[in-house]
Amino acid sequence: MIEVSNVSRLFGEFRAVDDISFSIKTGEIVGLLGPNGAGKTTTMRMIAGFLDSSSGFVKIDGIDVKENPVKTKSKIGYMPESAPMYSDMIVADYLEYIANVEGQDPTEKLPHLVEICGLKEVMHKNIGELSRGNKQRVGLAHALMNDPEILILDEPTSGLDPNQVSEVRELIKKIGETRTVIISTHILSEVEMLCNRVIIISGGKKVADSSTEELRTHYGNTSEVIVLTGGTEDIVKSKFASIQGSAGVKVSAVDGKIQSAITVEGNAEIRPEVAKVCVDAGIPLYEMQLKKNSLEDVFKILTEAK
Repeated sequence: MIEVSNVSRLFGEFRAVDDISFSIKTGEIVGLLGPNGAGKTTTMRMIAGFLDSSSGFVKIDGIDVKENPVKTKSKIGYMPESAPMYSDMIVADYLEYIANVEGQDPTEKLPHLVEICGLKEVMHKNIGELSRGNKQRVGLAHALMNDPEILILDEPTSGLDPNQVSEVRELIKKIGETRTVIISTHILSEVEMLCNRVIIISGGKKVADSSTEELRTHYGNTSEVIVLTGGTEDIVKSKFASIQGSAGVKVSAVDGKIQSAITVEGNAEIRPEVAKVCVDAGIPLYEMQLKKNSLEDVFKILTEAK
């Protein structure tokens, strides 16, 4: 279990992290979100023991990171955004070297790590010759070398192409089945796919901490029905505005058709009535979809207000 209690970090007079508190239970996959400069990386480095907090404390399984850094670090695997590796080393040699540095038996550790990180095809290659996706895989193998209970990943898919992103996400999911994982990222779709909980930091302060569904419920829980029809703007707007559960209608002409965005009151279900109105009024109905507010919408609400 990770316990962060009233933690702040100052760089000179600049307060990068300001009185943050949260706890993470064993087995959770948690997304740490925030705009650039919000304090995400600083927070992760304090958890990992790379930076001391200016005030407050961080505990890993009840052990204070400052008081017993060796013990707490032995429980953590950390992969920074740009994982530092020796680019002139062969992958196999590099991982063997890391195993020896960390007091592990390479003959026991490497076969398993090569398999779960998908490195079999690149073990003979120079690290400097690898794609960014494969470098991230080597970085993950490095972070997992001491079989940590906690894995901290800072922007693990930054700079990857779509295929590499998909591969690394699947790898993180697999790793997360047996470990506590903290992922720092600004890719919100990644959080929705990987994490069961989100902590949002803005301006050094924690502004939200809950599941993605709870965030949508508590912050701007709105939805729209987007409808593409025939008819004229005035008639379509008038008909849709009269529907019970409609909180407002915006219409615009799109390629000779009328697109309407109907704001829905609360959890009202208005789609059957939209279809009925179109039929009764003789308005051609081409498309209809429900659009709920996304995690991106919530993120903007919480971070732009700060």
